Amino acid sequence: MSATFDMPVRIRFAHCDPAGIVFFPQYLVLTNALVEDWFTECLHVDYAHMIGERRIGLPIVKLDCEFSRPSRMGETLTLTLSVNAIGRRSIRLGIVGHCQNEVRFRAHQVLVTTSLETGQSIDIPDDIASALARFAPPPALTDEPRS
Repeated sequence: MSATFDMPVRIRFAHCDPAGIVFFPQYLVLTNALVEDWFTECLHVDYAHMIGERRIGLPIVKLDCEFSRPSRMGETLTLTLSVNAIGRRSIRLGIVGHCQNEVRFRAHQVLVTTSLETGQSIDIPDDIASALARFAPPPALTDEPRS
């Protein structure tokens, strides 16, 4: 099983709509903070330095979300990040938001490493690829013989 990264988040007034539940775009703000903290705290790749000094971006190019239950102000939501796949230029992430053993939302994101100077996609830099390696999902088991 590949490693995961968990981040508890207290739901605040600013996250909520007039109905008192998390306004769905706020989940994207929360998942972006999760990715930033994962890079900085877990991968030991300073996200602010990567963006500001190295000029390497990591935009979301594909996003799929499913919202199953509302989250309310005062609750603590735990966000769990796992890596579904690592490509030459992209990372596929799965993110689950859960509270009290109940899934609140699921997101699947594809992030692409990008030069902030040119706006073009670039290969994942070696140091970042090495840091990502411990989060790589296990190889798929197949019945086909190895060559």
